[in-house]
Amino acid sequence: MSREQIIRKTAEFARETLAGDGSGHDWWHVYRVWKTAVRIGQREQADLYVVELAALLHDIADWKFHDGDELAAPKAARTWLEKLKVEEEIIAHVCDIVAGVSFKGAGVTTPMQTLEGMVVQDADRLDALGAIGIGRAFAYGGSKGREMHNPGEKPVLHSSFEAYKKSKGPTINHFYEKLLLLKDQMNTNAGKEMAQERHHYMEQFLHRFFEEWDGNC
Repeated sequence: MSREQIIRKTAEFARETLAGDGSGHDWWHVYRVWKTAVRIGQREQADLYVVELAALLHDIADWKFHDGDELAAPKAARTWLEKLKVEEEIIAHVCDIVAGVSFKGAGVTTPMQTLEGMVVQDADRLDALGAIGIGRAFAYGGSKGREMHNPGEKPVLHSSFEAYKKSKGPTINHFYEKLLLLKDQMNTNAGKEMAQERHHYMEQFLHRFFEEWDGNC
């Protein structure tokens, strides 16, 4: 099977697995991350085969929907790639990226060991910024039954992954606990450039949100 066929089949697998999700972690999230990762990967001269496979599989079994099991995604990715008889070196690389790509709390560092990992992590984080990031934040909060905003509940900068996983705060808090921190956590020059405008857009949104919340406009 050619690399092009493997990527096409993996895209079909991700689409079938994640179709219909309403939490912001659906196939279209994966699709955007995939396309953004290719764009960044081309600029950074990364191995696009690894980049595409990792981007397509990065949320195939997200820990947020698998009882906090952070190994669910790399296990699912490995099972799929072995089924397609992908070389072990590529499988190991992809699974390493899938295991480490997620944000795990403000106080938790999640460095990627390879350029390909940096590319996919940046693409994933870019999809949590800007207009799409705002929409996804509220979609996820709604799917978990969280309040949109509660002025009496302040954001918490989680110092461990366990604390971050247990967080049930309002959606607006999530902007301060994660989304506004992402701009300064980008790995690649391309990712940093793309994050600037999206970050600024979210700051403008929050300013308007609080103006309306207080009845000032």
